Amino acid sequence: MKTSRYTEAQILAILRQAEGSVPVAELCREHGMSNASFYKWRAKYGGMDASLISQMKAIEEENRRLKRMYADLSMQADLLKEALGKK
Repeated sequence: MKTSRYTEAQILAILRQAEGSVPVAELCREHGMSNASFYKWRAKYGGMDASLISQMKAIEEENRRLKRMYADLSMQADLLKEALGKK
């Protein structure tokens, strides 16, 4: 998975600058990012603070772990059905 050039704290700082009436084009030029990145961040992180972001990351990690567990269990169930069906 590709990692971001910016940490969550940096992203929040950039979004706060935009809320402080700094033009988006100037922010993007200053930080070397595209307008699309800024608007994607605003959609994802808008209105959050650092604690909410850490909670969101923890929930995403737990979701990833649960999906992996489900995939493993469903694969085992399919193998058992196939093994029992051949008798």
